[in-house]
Amino acid sequence: MSAWKRDFVSGLIVIGPILVTLFVLYVVYSFVEGLTPGFLIPAELLDHLIENSTVRDQVIEFLRVVLSVVTLFVVIGIVGFLMRTTIGTVSERILDTGANRLPGIRVVYNASKTASETAFGEQDRLQEPVKLEVWDGLRMTAFKTGRTTADGKELIFLPTSPNITTGFLLEVHHSELTELEESTGEALTRVLSAGFGEANDRNSSN
Repeated sequence: MSAWKRDFVSGLIVIGPILVTLFVLYVVYSFVEGLTPGFLIPAELLDHLIENSTVRDQVIEFLRVVLSVVTLFVVIGIVGFLMRTTIGTVSERILDTGANRLPGIRVVYNASKTASETAFGEQDRLQEPVKLEVWDGLRMTAFKTGRTTADGKELIFLPTSPNITTGFLLEVHHSELTELEESTGEALTRVLSAGFGEANDRNSSN
């Protein structure tokens, strides 16, 4: 590879994630801005502070988005606190029962709930990572769930890469698993990065 190609690729590796992050933030901001009701912060609030109407409208929209995001985080925190109580447990059970009775909603609700639990749940829900040999010489990274079947097999979650919200739930004997000397976070990083994260760590350490 010529020098200018290496320089271009190196620059793309640095700039690419930044551009993608900015684009995602822009999309999320635009989405929240479109859903934010106008009554949260009246447009007349800054009439005496900002004379330029265009700038004033932009500031108002920004403040509305910030207030909406803060309100959402507060609501999520309150719901999370209630989930540790009996009220939260009963409410979740009622919500699950109601959603599962609706044919169209059931699939979307269960899929989104499973994805949320996998992506945002505590890492201790996924126990220590293991290697599973699925074919001769071919091993895949999986995670113990801490549960076993009635016949004594271990339930392990085999995620897809790089999207760990999908995967396979397998029943295997303990003898078929190889323990790994790494944390759950390190194994998740390898899966999420499709192996490149682990390669970068090794290259930097050499």
